[in-house]
Amino acid sequence: MSATYVLVDRDGVINYDSDHFIKSEEEWIPLPGSLEAIALLNKNSYKVIVITNQSGIGRGLYNEATLAEMHHKMQRLTRLKGGEIEQIYYCPHVPEDNCQCRKPKPGLLNDFAREKNIMLKDIYFIGDKLADIHAAEAAGAKPILVKTGKGQKTLKNNPDITHPIFDNLYDAAKFIIR
Repeated sequence: MSATYVLVDRDGVINYDSDHFIKSEEEWIPLPGSLEAIALLNKNSYKVIVITNQSGIGRGLYNEATLAEMHHKMQRLTRLKGGEIEQIYYCPHVPEDNCQCRKPKPGLLNDFAREKNIMLKDIYFIGDKLADIHAAEAAGAKPILVKTGKGQKTLKNNPDITHPIFDNLYDAAKFIIR
């Protein structure tokens, strides 16, 4: 069987989010059940890919070395729960850069699909923001909204969302594996 993937946003889905950005390894704190959700997906033959906007780099709030420390912590804590994050794709740009990789544009998802030589039509992308849903739609992936992070606000401001909606990453993972 070929690899099956699940794409996951980072801030607000795997870890707590902040309107002031997650700027250090210390500020990177996993949401309850999120690392277990990744392990559950892995145990059911899914490889997890993180797709994340990290404009804090472009804003000068932290650098790529600090981002690497945050991601090392995320990987380490995920492994302790029996899971593995296959790869991390991130956009370091600010919105004003108008790049192709910043969600809601599909650049990071398309990069992933091109590198793995796969179609996205059967691949879920789990996020908490409208930008995540729009990026998934633009790339041809299957969006899922979670209510963690900015998810409640996203749902309140967009009550017409018709894609699957779950309380958290763990519930979304259970839906995917069933």
